[in-house]
Amino acid sequence: MPSVDPLTTLPKTRTAVVAESAGKLVIKHDLPIPPLAADTVLVKVAAVAINPSDAKFLDYSPAPGAVHGTDYAGTIVALGSDPSVLHGLMVGDRVAGMVHGMNKLIPEIGAFGEYIVATAHTLLKIPDSMRFEDAATLGLATGTAAFGLFSMLRVPATLEQLANGGVNAKGSDFVLVAGGSTATGARAIQLLKAAGLRPIATASPSKFGLVRGFGAEKVFDYHSETCGAGIREYTGNELAYAFDCVAEAETTELCYQSLGRAGGRYVTVEPFRESVVKTREFTVEPSWLMATSIFGNKIALEGAFARDAVPEYKVFGGKAFAAAQSLLDHGLIEPHPTKSMPGGWEGVLDGVNIIRGQPPSGYKLVYSV
Repeated sequence: MPSVDPLTTLPKTRTAVVAESAGKLVIKHDLPIPPLAADTVLVKVAAVAINPSDAKFLDYSPAPGAVHGTDYAGTIVALGSDPSVLHGLMVGDRVAGMVHGMNKLIPEIGAFGEYIVATAHTLLKIPDSMRFEDAATLGLATGTAAFGLFSMLRVPATLEQLANGGVNAKGSDFVLVAGGSTATGARAIQLLKAAGLRPIATASPSKFGLVRGFGAEKVFDYHSETCGAGIREYTGNELAYAFDCVAEAETTELCYQSLGRAGGRYVTVEPFRESVVKTREFTVEPSWLMATSIFGNKIALEGAFARDAVPEYKVFGGKAFAAAQSLLDHGLIEPHPTKSMPGGWEGVLDGVNIIRGQPPSGYKLVYSV
């Protein structure tokens, strides 16, 4: 049986934001409280953040009847039955993390709910000094950056080195983060810096100070026609790792221009243009990731977005969030800038529409609920 705070009386139903059809969300007030698996916790949600993927998957891969959303922060009110996989989590802990929302295989899972079920391996205990609104920016960005850098891109550092503050890492290696002012880019820069590597980034000039504050050694203006040449010069034409957090044809091309003479690896967060990667098909190894792979489960989407279950990815995810927890505990991870938005759950519906039209730059939309 799950452990529940004896002072907390859980309701029978909850409010949640549910996909109704392509492009349309609705608020339901009578959904049942989801059951707890052994390795999960029940969280009373205090704040959620909006991501571009919330609009993209709703528009192009909707799962009618499924709870939506990925990023959340709140308080644990019940624990699963297996303490060996809960890593000391307790009822009352303030936490933030990511869940696989709008999943037609598990439709009750999603961040946009009054009470949600979250896997213990993809959450972080947050300090008392951190606002829930700020903490809600941590989950997806941490999971995407860690999976992209340490699993897909295979940067020359390990998660163990990351957790230990870069001990024995090869500090001379540059890693390019395209889109350094995005939430994933910011987290990638922080993780690379903590792992003892040398993050460089692209951004617009108005965001240079922000990106340097995250830990970028050097920031380049992606608008400049000489951006790629400038990166090659700065890195001695030896850049071998590029992580693209924007995933547009222009950023793929820029990353390819920036990689050194010998080539290297390129990883992005959405499918890339084959016409671009063919320009260096013998020297650059491209790939793209689905952040929700970190749960290790099957991803039931169409075409290239479909993924088979890979249990090893769940193991990786647990190690990645444990390393991030160590950094957070030592003050080495800062949340992304936020813009607090009004309206509660109705506001969340508006937020998905806002991000569909013009994704914010340099901050994330967050909603207290």
